[in-house]
Amino acid sequence: MSGTATTAPDGEERAEGAAPDAPAAPLQVPDAPPAPARGRALRATALRWGAAVAVFATLAGGVGYGLTRLEREELPGLAREHDGRWDYPELSLPALPYGSPRPFSDANLTRSHHADLRDLLLPAPEGAEAAEGLPGPEGGWSTVDAFLAAYAEEDRPRLRLLLLDHAVRHTAARGWVMPDGTRTSVHLLRFNTGAVASRFRVDAIGGDTRLAADLAGTPDLEPDPEWEEPTASDDIAVHAYDEQRPRGGTHTRMAQITAGDVVAVIVQERAGGAPAVPFDQTVVLQGQLLG
Repeated sequence: MSGTATTAPDGEERAEGAAPDAPAAPLQVPDAPPAPARGRALRATALRWGAAVAVFATLAGGVGYGLTRLEREELPGLAREHDGRWDYPELSLPALPYGSPRPFSDANLTRSHHADLRDLLLPAPEGAEAAEGLPGPEGGWSTVDAFLAAYAEEDRPRLRLLLLDHAVRHTAARGWVMPDGTRTSVHLLRFNTGAVASRFRVDAIGGDTRLAADLAGTPDLEPDPEWEEPTASDDIAVHAYDEQRPRGGTHTRMAQITAGDVVAVIVQERAGGAPAVPFDQTVVLQGQLLG
């Protein structure tokens, strides 16, 4: 095989296989004169200070990042008193069957909820547990008897007849107890139309000046003068009641929500005093779900 010419880096051609030229001798650079002792000391000091500054900056950045990760209540001097609200899950309106209108749309003349009634129950807050005498925190279908058990025994026969007369269709319920001992029950009653639901509330359990039926063990509930209805919808009516003083060992609050064809009854009680903040929060959120 004949050799081929290649071009060397210096531009001259040489035959393939020829030995390369010997490399050029490296340039001889004279050694730098030794630095004075004072210069070496200054450089060493500068390096030490630079390292210290770098470490300090790293630590400061880490502390700053840590502070940004803390909750406000965990920072000394910046803590604020908790206002008593419970940690509810993020709420969303339940899905509707295809083509079904929302309860308060112009196309829904009967103001009917087409969502599953169980999906309209307010979910239990964080820390909630099951308690004897209450529906479970998981919620679900309930019965007329379970609803009537919340009322005074002497009022139950009349309420049963009124539920029959107004043709209640479904009942659902959820209940829980919080670590501070506050017990909550939520009952939803669904009727054929919004007009029927409103009439049942007034005739059977409601009233703007006094209740038409007493809760079991709590005959002294009156309209709460401090309640301010914050719901944004004019289609939802909320009536809140509070136990009058002097109270017994357990303080009871109750609210009735009328939203289209659904009536909700919320009861909260706690030994020594039922706080207003979680009660208001519970009522408002349940009203939003029914909107």
